[in-house]
Amino acid sequence: MINRLLFICIMLMPMASIAQKSKVEEVKIHTSAECSECKNRIEHALLYSKGVKFAHQDIDTQILTVSYNTSKTSLDKIMHTITEAGYDADSLKANKEAYDKLPDCCKKDGHKE
Repeated sequence: MINRLLFICIMLMPMASIAQKSKVEEVKIHTSAECSECKNRIEHALLYSKGVKFAHQDIDTQILTVSYNTSKTSLDKIMHTITEAGYDADSLKANKEAYDKLPDCCKKDGHKE
């Protein structure tokens, strides 16, 4: 009887680990990135954030693509990270203090590379 119960428990363990797999989502966010310096700042800030798997900022379209683990972070946290780096994230405005510290080329209407 104990052997049978042990066998059933061992057989069910892989199923439990499959059920706990985290979900990775991809989102696209419009940012206020102006140049390659902006791209590096945004990607660096996100890639050092817990749960972010991938971040790519397209300077021409100002679209940021982010893949993240939904069990470790959220879209709100990602957007907050972007605004704290000094950039707009969709409808959220950049943190003013962080924005003021950006180089001129990274500010809105700064020169394009």
